[in-house]
Amino acid sequence: MGPGLAWTTDLAAAMANNTLQNITGTILLAGAGKMGGAMLSGWLAGGLDPRRVAVIDPHLSPEITALAAKGVALNPDMKAAGTVETLVVAVKPQMFREAGAKLKPFVSDKTSVVSIMAGTTIASLEEVCGGAVMRAMPNTPAAIGRGITVAVAAQHVSSAQRAVADALLRATGSVEWVEDEGLMDAVTAVSGSGPAYVFLLAEELARAGVEAGLPEALATRLARETVAGSGELLHQSELASSTLRQNVTSPGGTTAAALDVLMGEPGLRELMIRAIAAATKRSKELAK
Repeated sequence: MGPGLAWTTDLAAAMANNTLQNITGTILLAGAGKMGGAMLSGWLAGGLDPRRVAVIDPHLSPEITALAAKGVALNPDMKAAGTVETLVVAVKPQMFREAGAKLKPFVSDKTSVVSIMAGTTIASLEEVCGGAVMRAMPNTPAAIGRGITVAVAAQHVSSAQRAVADALLRATGSVEWVEDEGLMDAVTAVSGSGPAYVFLLAEELARAGVEAGLPEALATRLARETVAGSGELLHQSELASSTLRQNVTSPGGTTAAALDVLMGEPGLRELMIRAIAAATKRSKELAK
């Protein structure tokens, strides 16, 4: 990563942390599963006062329960929750209609509602919860602070509300904002589901290594470390992924022989286009 990009990223993170530290209302997190829990950990690490956080979840993990000692309110009633500045909805989409009705009393016209539920539209969120709605799609690398989230806001959301939402989302990685909610289905297909494609690559690379004669343990380690190391190189480099690929490929060499298969017909490009199209279609079908 070059100095310009690093400076920009560090500045964005610093601004997000400053916003977190200046929050005075309550941040109510509905759903503290893997993604909700990862976000909560990021908020607290970024300087958000634990006393500003309330969590609603009928099945709290021991890790979340332990945060009560730091001041995080667990399953509070409306009076204990105080003025909810932002409601972050991280429940499973199929539970939203039931859960949303229980969350609505916590929401006023001034409350920001940030949803990370796949397929749940701004219109549905406004209908069920009300408030100033923003819809976001994070991905699982958020658990290690390396996620990427794409967000879109309803037209009446203020710049101040968007700044708080941005800080909350940025606590687990990078954030991109779009103006067209219609893009969120493709976003879900590319980055939301994307980690599974990368994990599948590691899985199948190891399987192919075993077929080529490697011991399973060695093939698994080689595939895992190669995918992880290549991802980190891609993260730190300013070069395009196509350039990085070309840098590994000598004309007539072993890599070129493999790429002739992967880039042939039908090849990885065609398969990926079909995969993303299928995931995008399914996201639209799930929309509420």
